[in-house]
Amino acid sequence: MTLNCNMADSRFTTILFRRNKRIVMDIRTLKGVGEKTAALFEKLHVYTAEELVAYYPRDYEQFSVPVPLDRAPVEEIVAVEGYLSGNVATRHVRGLSITTFEVSCEGGSLHMTYFNMPYLKNSLKRGQPYIFRGCLHRRKDRYVMEQARIYKPEEYGKLTDCMQPRYATTKGLTNNAITKAVKQAIGLVDLSDDPLPEKIRAAEGFLSFREAVEQMHFPTGRESLLAARNRLVFDEFFRFILVLRGMRESNQRMKCVRPMIEVAQTERLVEALPYRLTKAQQKVWAEIRADLTSEYAMNRLVQGDVGSGKTILAFLSLIMCAANGFQGAMMAPTEVLARQHYESLMKMNTEYGLRLHPVLLTGSVGARDRREIYAQIESGEADIVIGTHALIQEKVAYKALSLVITDEQHRFGVRQRETLAEKGGSVHVLVMSATPIPRTLAIILYGDLHISVLDELPAERLPIKNCVVNTSYRNTAYKFMEKEVAQGSQVYVICPMVEEGEEQELEDVASYAKKLKSALPASVRVETLHGRMRPAEKTRIMEAFEAHHIDVLVSTTVIEVGINVPNATVMVVENAERFGLAQLHQLRGRVGRGDKQSYCIFISKSERPETMERLKILNESNDGFYIAGKDLALRGPGDLFGIRQSGDLQFALGDIYRDAAVLQSASEWADKVLAEDPPLAGEEYAALKRSLTMQGTNEVDFRSI
Repeated sequence: MTLNCNMADSRFTTILFRRNKRIVMDIRTLKGVGEKTAALFEKLHVYTAEELVAYYPRDYEQFSVPVPLDRAPVEEIVAVEGYLSGNVATRHVRGLSITTFEVSCEGGSLHMTYFNMPYLKNSLKRGQPYIFRGCLHRRKDRYVMEQARIYKPEEYGKLTDCMQPRYATTKGLTNNAITKAVKQAIGLVDLSDDPLPEKIRAAEGFLSFREAVEQMHFPTGRESLLAARNRLVFDEFFRFILVLRGMRESNQRMKCVRPMIEVAQTERLVEALPYRLTKAQQKVWAEIRADLTSEYAMNRLVQGDVGSGKTILAFLSLIMCAANGFQGAMMAPTEVLARQHYESLMKMNTEYGLRLHPVLLTGSVGARDRREIYAQIESGEADIVIGTHALIQEKVAYKALSLVITDEQHRFGVRQRETLAEKGGSVHVLVMSATPIPRTLAIILYGDLHISVLDELPAERLPIKNCVVNTSYRNTAYKFMEKEVAQGSQVYVICPMVEEGEEQELEDVASYAKKLKSALPASVRVETLHGRMRPAEKTRIMEAFEAHHIDVLVSTTVIEVGINVPNATVMVVENAERFGLAQLHQLRGRVGRGDKQSYCIFISKSERPETMERLKILNESNDGFYIAGKDLALRGPGDLFGIRQSGDLQFALGDIYRDAAVLQSASEWADKVLAEDPPLAGEEYAALKRSLTMQGTNEVDFRSI
């Protein structure tokens, strides 16, 4: 439904539409945002003014006063003022243009390097002062900056002592354009409906919702920014936990409508496998069996590192379900992973004579095949259904659904998980996660589930060899990649950005792929992968990599889940200092999945001792739970910049490691509120209750569990 409402200012035509029974403003409401700009915002998943208000900065720039070179801290972003002291030289190396020049500053001389910016030779003038802002390095007894931003003194003066928001951008949409649009949106969107009850705000000393949003985008100082972030992170966790508590109450001691008995098929399969289950697998399988044969519905999380053997436990559960005459469904987050599970189960079905009838249901299945699969599911002929979100579509009707398994469960929403479970009435639910979360946090985050932990890897797995290095190691890394590819192996390279943006110190997928194609022999096949691609294109790339039609895959963290390529032996992570330890551990779990020795190279642009020490924890252990514990211990409430746990449990702002204390506080308040008023029927909880039913990024991100 679209409503056109004339406003006093004829420049604006407010474009309104209904979403989940409420009126929201289309992003095109904003001045300067036409169809073309709106399409760019859509790439960032921002469609409305409300969503733009909740599109918080990914970082902030603090423009400090220029300092003398000999007093500037190395391995930090600094600003220095200087003059060109020589000629600007440009050379070309394998298609890469490298521009260098010397700058004379107070306190010394600075060597500048720029890549693919040959125009600097004509734009910079000798004798004119410039401000150079970038990460300062000390190498071979001289000061060095790479890709530093260049300002005229008067231009830089307007920015000093300010905290400028930096948003995640996309090609064609600048940070400045987003900033202007956000300022407009904050003026138009009603932020007076504070979802947090007054008694909580008063007890915790929180800012109002409006103040928090305004300070989050345009902070007047570091303290006000920390206060705003603390309030908004609490909001996310608090509402998230309220939803979980509600699920826990509805799921507790729910009678199972299709009770099972133990079957011989699963035990025969365990004995016939070419490997022995680890002690941890045996323990968890016993817990799952006990749940499945109980009169009550199972709600269990199996948490274990990549390679700890979660999938075989899922298959055993599905086989037990089918052997009892019921149906089991397993939902994976990507088509590639769903197909891999299906093919593995089909191979097992043939090898061990299991007499199962699995079907694969994904979005790419053609209409004719889809109708046939629907009929097999409805009739009960299909006893195991493996797929993606397609499993929960309205047209899918199950005859006797008794078990629901979600793989890499943090990728699915609470609502999606409920929708699938509801298709069978009171069914058993098993969720699996490779996210290593300390138990104290897991109890809060997975409060509606019993937790099983796989803390043991199969003995035959070769430990991954790790190294933490600075950017000077990059050419050595390229040679190592080339060597591994020549031996028939494959390589992942992870970059934090999709394309070149305003954060020039960060590597991006598009530019890095070009750089690699220049540095590696032409025979090495390099491709890119990132989250902004269409699902079909992502699937095509992942399948091509799996089939070894690609040698080096340059990707964002989208590869954390979705592909199992035993032939991949090397992972290189650029800007490793920008990721949390737990996420880096998750990323390296993409290698070491075969019988070859695997390697992970973490390249950091920051050489600060504390940064390198933090990253070197990855050398100490390949145990995800140990690393998650260290990650938790190293984080602090004031640790705001630079590190973002951006892969799992995706909250808009909150980080379960850095914000563990806020998470604990939110959990305690949720318990108090629900003890006092379980249905949130009181007037003081009216705004809170409304916020729990809203859709959009300014709410609990239900994709995060």
